[in-house]
Amino acid sequence: MKFGVIGSGSWGTALVKILTEGGHDVIWCVRSEKIASHIQQRHHNPKYLSTVYFSTEKLKLTTNPGELYDDAEAVVLAVPSAYAESYILPYKEKINSGLLFISAVKGMLPEKNMLLNEFLNNEIGFDQNNYLTIMGPCHAEEVAAEKLSYLTFAGKDVAVVEKISSAFKSPYINTRISHDVMGVQYAAVLKNIYAMGAGISHGLGYGDNFLSVFIANAAGEMKSFLHSICSNPTSTMSGANSKVNYSSSVYLGDLLVTCYSLFSRNRSFGNMIGKGYSVESAKLAMQMVAEGLPASKSIYTMNGSLGASMPIALSIYRILWEGLDAAEGFEEIESALV
Repeated sequence: MKFGVIGSGSWGTALVKILTEGGHDVIWCVRSEKIASHIQQRHHNPKYLSTVYFSTEKLKLTTNPGELYDDAEAVVLAVPSAYAESYILPYKEKINSGLLFISAVKGMLPEKNMLLNEFLNNEIGFDQNNYLTIMGPCHAEEVAAEKLSYLTFAGKDVAVVEKISSAFKSPYINTRISHDVMGVQYAAVLKNIYAMGAGISHGLGYGDNFLSVFIANAAGEMKSFLHSICSNPTSTMSGANSKVNYSSSVYLGDLLVTCYSLFSRNRSFGNMIGKGYSVESAKLAMQMVAEGLPASKSIYTMNGSLGASMPIALSIYRILWEGLDAAEGFEEIESALV
């Protein structure tokens, strides 16, 4: 099967590694001709996961998404959510021609407050049976080091999900299948917000004892939100499976690793906020997108109509977007924890 991958950050680079080592032909759309030339000549990404070596026998490089949509059978989008729209709307005719679309985006489209499949459905009428997501828990850095990791593939069509998940399976990648397409995406959005909170708590000087209570409560808050959006009659998740195991890897596991791991950019961003950085200075220092920042605003806006009890997410939103002092915000969180 021929795959296209859009995105030359760490996650996109890790996914190209998995696919090419699995013997699949990949056309990889990278950000610039300079990056493409470097990978072609020196066989590694100059900016991300530079220890990963690529055999270019299975790899074609381009900077033109249109070329990728023409050549690939399945396209993986692995870019920050804020940039997703620019890789879709100009190519909507190509995308809507029976192509499989696989989202590795772990955020909502800012301002629109939509998940990617909702956007595809609203904007181009994309067949949802051809849409899948790839979710963790899985840090790109550990994929590069070939440490055993788990990926969950969620989609509506059982045969399609099984086919795609098998393409990613390797000695260091175990795959799992889910049909909770909306739930796993919302869980990925929420875990980034809570990871920001975990980082803020560390920057403020809280210890592991507090963090364990914080994460336990965040898991409960996540479950409450997912139940609320499932039971909302106007929601695209209405009627979703109420028997979902929220303790499984794609929900609780991804929350844990994103809150605890030093590889987590959302935790790192939050840590700077806790240490006194402004949001703008933290963004400059990171030089990478932390999805938890726009996600906190999207979830806050959505929950205005849902009314789920989310004191942790609310305080994190107020710290990031309303200028609430981080220490004061965590005093509020302390009083809400059980």
